[in-house]
Amino acid sequence: MQTIDLGGNWTVAQAGKRRRIPARVPGCVHLDLLAAGRIKDPFHRDNEARLQWIGEAGWTYSREFVVPAALLRHDCVLLRCEGLDTFAAIHINGRRVGRADNMFRTWEFDVRQALKAGRNRIEVRFASPLPTIRRRMQQRHIPAWKRPGEINGAQYIRKEPCNFGWDWGPCLVTCGIWRDVALVAFDAARIADVHVRQDHSRRGKVLLNVAVAAERVRKGKLTALVTVTYRNRTVARGEAPLRDAKAEVALEVRNPRLWWPRGMGDQPLYEVTVDLLDAAGGVLDEATQRVGLRTLGLRRRKDRWGESFEFLANGVPFFAKGADWIPADAFAPRITREHYRRLLADAADANMNMLRVWGGGIYEDDAFYDTCDELGICIWQDFIFACATYPSFDRAFMASVKAEAADNVRRLRHHPCIALWCGNNELEQGLVGPKWTPHTMSWADYGKLFDKLLPDVVRRLDPDRDYWPGSPHSPRGDRADANNPAYGDAHLWTVWFGRKPFEWYTGCRHRFVSEFGFQSFPEPRTVRAFTAPADREIHSPVMRHHQRFTNGNGNMLHFLYDWFRPPRDFDSTLRLSQILQGMCVKTAVENWRRTMPRCMGTLYWQLNDCWPVASWSSLDYHGRWKALHYFARRFYAPLLVSAAHDNDSTSFDLHVTSDLGSQTPAKLTWTLTDVAGEVLVQVADDLLVRPRRSEFIETLDLAEPARRFGWRRLMLWLDLSVRGRTVSSDCLLIQRPEKLELTDPHIRPRVRARRDGAFDVTLTCRRPAMWVHLDLARADARFSDNFFHLRPGAPVTITAWPANPMPAERFRNALRVRSLVDLCR
Repeated sequence: MQTIDLGGNWTVAQAGKRRRIPARVPGCVHLDLLAAGRIKDPFHRDNEARLQWIGEAGWTYSREFVVPAALLRHDCVLLRCEGLDTFAAIHINGRRVGRADNMFRTWEFDVRQALKAGRNRIEVRFASPLPTIRRRMQQRHIPAWKRPGEINGAQYIRKEPCNFGWDWGPCLVTCGIWRDVALVAFDAARIADVHVRQDHSRRGKVLLNVAVAAERVRKGKLTALVTVTYRNRTVARGEAPLRDAKAEVALEVRNPRLWWPRGMGDQPLYEVTVDLLDAAGGVLDEATQRVGLRTLGLRRRKDRWGESFEFLANGVPFFAKGADWIPADAFAPRITREHYRRLLADAADANMNMLRVWGGGIYEDDAFYDTCDELGICIWQDFIFACATYPSFDRAFMASVKAEAADNVRRLRHHPCIALWCGNNELEQGLVGPKWTPHTMSWADYGKLFDKLLPDVVRRLDPDRDYWPGSPHSPRGDRADANNPAYGDAHLWTVWFGRKPFEWYTGCRHRFVSEFGFQSFPEPRTVRAFTAPADREIHSPVMRHHQRFTNGNGNMLHFLYDWFRPPRDFDSTLRLSQILQGMCVKTAVENWRRTMPRCMGTLYWQLNDCWPVASWSSLDYHGRWKALHYFARRFYAPLLVSAAHDNDSTSFDLHVTSDLGSQTPAKLTWTLTDVAGEVLVQVADDLLVRPRRSEFIETLDLAEPARRFGWRRLMLWLDLSVRGRTVSSDCLLIQRPEKLELTDPHIRPRVRARRDGAFDVTLTCRRPAMWVHLDLARADARFSDNFFHLRPGAPVTITAWPANPMPAERFRNALRVRSLVDLCR
């Protein structure tokens, strides 16, 4: 096997024009134009609107490369393209060697006859996808949920759907060689497929069945040698001859170290290496996969509430805690392994154990799934279909989808993190009906794709994993109700879309909630990066341009004035929107965690952003933590104290929820203070918290203190501690914070420099402070906690990691500490 990487330096030119500019592969045309200074930053202000011509044009990528004469003596020479976006014609030395029309497929072309020893030239000519979309829509209109600024009809082609705009993303229609491209040459045969299946039925061992398929180009004896290693130590080995280009090798791993989702155990990874040997024992090809030894799947069974929807790892049910993932950049080639690692580590730091890779983006890079394997983050993987009807009546379309699904299932199935394959996002929430109409596709055509083609691919290529037709989905016979609380997963948007109060969530008793959320603005530093000073007003044209949901700003302001007093300034509005977002999602998640095992998972919309924008994310485009992400770390804590409380009521139902696998002795302390911090009542109880369940503890009725002291002056503080360390805490009010009579808390920070370049900041106060948050003037930093509550006599120490090293005196001068009273007039 011999490979020549064709990535690196190329050139690109607009179709019909001679001028060429430098280009990088992998990459895309927008990034090349930006690097060459031909366009301004598409994310700055409203530059995006002036760059739509790029998607309308065709673009040609080209380069020269040298082929050694020895390469051409191999039996087979292929051009392997792991990602071509999207309509591409490939020419080598003026000869067309292949075409591509699906962004998500791996394409291989036999190029041996087109190559020559020495210097060669390759051209990849990309046609704009927009004429094809328009032509197909003229021939037959198929409906989708259309939002302002989006291009309709993109579902006719196999390209990243959110490339054409979304209610949180820009419309920037890309093209280019977006993943690796190489020449691959081999003799006799190569490995075409490796499938590792596991049998956990025997105590103290895991049986592995390794199925190997080869692609032959010459006759001869072939043998598959399979070696399993753990930490560079061989734990199993076996071999088998190939018959009809296939072989199966059975292996036994004794005393296996099991892979667990985050919070349930460790994530040991084994390496399975397959060597393809010729008759003389020479290695023709080699493939290595990292696997985790585990069972992981979805359990649905009848119970007293309807039908369960819960994930089990190694036979143990667990509550799925996480969020929905969208592409981390509008320009996918810009996402690096380090970028993935940072975002996924942030998810892990917020106690998440599952992410849903949403169906309107891309099948992510191998680096994404590798990192999830290492961190124990389970993946609900959508196939790439979202919020639109699809032409399943078209044979060519269906053939392309079948090949796409097979490519990606084969590529990803060895990852222990993959928990579920899901057919689509939200088609069953109004886009499907008895027949085709201007607004729906028929159930019959829906079934061809999501009930037949995709599950058949999963059954054939990954039979040990579960398939779910759509998110949300209702079982056959009741498909008009995709959010039934008795079964399946649900997308609950009544609060955001319908402006219902946050307390609406407390009446929801669904089995698994895979989408819900509330918007906020990004961090002030992020907003300053994409705006000019004159833009920094909520309703300015540029701020509206970076808000893709119709009346999204209006929704946020509606709730802001319902909960808080008017904001002091622009930055205060941004921060209050983040606190609102955190409160909303916290209300929902705590409710559903209290109802476990009836509800066994919450994935909020959404974890991340693809550009700087007002959105539902908890991490903004630059990876800065919004308030919600700090809230998530607390409401997804393994041990949680929470209270069910109806607005205007003086009673609080206290619950303790555990995701731990063993009994835990704990102490629950509740403290009632006034707004000056004076302790009115304090009670502490010892608890024995039972594993993996939520339990009601007691009801606190504060009617009498409210009558004596006034409910505007009362604050209820909860603290759950284990061996003297607080593991969960909260501050609760009887009414909205805007009615609370808070005054200046006089927060005092004390800074201590650490040897690792970080700083410990200990905060004390004279009077209670709500949603205390720290940041640095003109500098970025990460904080161990933020947007927390502080009361007299209970100091809090926060660790700060500046993005760049700074001396202690500069850190002290840059440190800013604010709370709710600083944000409101």
